Amino acid sequence: MEWKMAPSGMAEAAGKVIATLHAAGREAYFVGGCIRDELLGRPVHDMDLTTSALPEEVMAMFTRCVPTGLAHGTVTVLQDGYSFEVTTYRTESGYADHRRPEHVFFVSDVQEDLRRRDFTINAICCGLDGQLVDPFGGAADLKHRLIRCVGTAEERFDEDALRMLRCVRFASVLDFAIAKNTWRGLLRQRDKLAHIAVERLRAELERMIEGPHPARGLGLLARSGLLPRGKAPFPWTGSDMAAAAALLAGIGELPGALLRWALLLHALKTPAAEADALMRAWTFPGATRSAVTSVLRVREAWTAALAEVPPESPGGTEALRRRWIATVLALGTSAAEGWLTLLEAVPEAASSQQRLGLAQSGPGASVQLHLAMQGLGSALAEQVDPSEPKTGKAAVQPSGAPALSTGLLRSWSASMPLQTLAELAVTGNELAVAMQKRPGPWLGELLHALLQAVAAGDIANNKQSLLQEAKRMDNDE
Repeated sequence: MEWKMAPSGMAEAAGKVIATLHAAGREAYFVGGCIRDELLGRPVHDMDLTTSALPEEVMAMFTRCVPTGLAHGTVTVLQDGYSFEVTTYRTESGYADHRRPEHVFFVSDVQEDLRRRDFTINAICCGLDGQLVDPFGGAADLKHRLIRCVGTAEERFDEDALRMLRCVRFASVLDFAIAKNTWRGLLRQRDKLAHIAVERLRAELERMIEGPHPARGLGLLARSGLLPRGKAPFPWTGSDMAAAAALLAGIGELPGALLRWALLLHALKTPAAEADALMRAWTFPGATRSAVTSVLRVREAWTAALAEVPPESPGGTEALRRRWIATVLALGTSAAEGWLTLLEAVPEAASSQQRLGLAQSGPGASVQLHLAMQGLGSALAEQVDPSEPKTGKAAVQPSGAPALSTGLLRSWSASMPLQTLAELAVTGNELAVAMQKRPGPWLGELLHALLQAVAAGDIANNKQSLLQEAKRMDNDE
């Protein structure tokens, strides 16, 4: 077979493994995802092989191999720096937990092996001669951009309930349709998703969110009703998901999974604290939870600032600049930039309350925010360069209010001469000595006050100025 989408070294090494099996009188083929991706013109990152040889025969043929799953017929063969899972033709039965088969039987017919697989597009194998073995029409389904189960969909989903999420994930990542019978089978078996471990569900969702068409996957998930039936908490209804869709059209344009998760939670009006608890329940790593919730905390801090600062009062613009700088200092430049990038991904047509992800209810909150933002826009109008070309940068204001661009907030961030306590030209010990006080809670408060003053441009970041300002602050108390 002539591979166009796989690294040549990997393809050659896999070919050697197949040739060795052939030399021993056994059948062997490339199978599954590598064939699918090659036919689609997608990069091939790994290659799985299937063979008529029994596991112990495979291990006897190769000096470097690992018995990774002998009960299921899988041996990992190491060849020329690459690893290949070589699995004996098999059939399966008795899926008591709707995930793993209780009984595995080795067979001699490759078509019987392909019959047990999930979707037709994954049930294709190919020999060294380039001839496809495709008894279920997987190549045709690839051509027609269709996800279809092998055999009866209800049986496939009953055997392994995770296949339902895999179905949605493949449709999302490949931008394929789902066959009607497969979709009906999914709806009939969706309650079985409760048998699947949360970690497995999260892994499928991550691959979907990180893929090229996450909005499509989220739409299918909303229609399927799958997630509320899983083990992890899912506090949103189908109506909530449908309402959030207006904000999610640009999710695929966001760089990286962290901002995509942040936009999803933002669109669902999830407070940062609740988002943290949900992500913990969904077994997300701590670093991921922290990064996502920090972006949402920037949202909360900034929307609170917009609602609290009287826009018509003198100095409103400067007060908001200081609030933004305080937010950046508290939550970090990465989170602040993440929030601005997220805002730019929200469609211009969304309402101000949608764009800002307000969780408040009732007319008071909406009116207060509208007035705050309208006045803020007026105050800032003279600071926005009217000659600046329109590049789609988000305007953080309701319809009809003058623009407060994300570019302006970025300029405030860029103007900060420092962003962390470590950059201050005075240490806590130096302050305590100069103030002739024992270190205590007051010291941390004073350091942060000095940090805010330097970041806002009130004083220079040198030791003499900082010590003088510290004494003034202490006297004012």
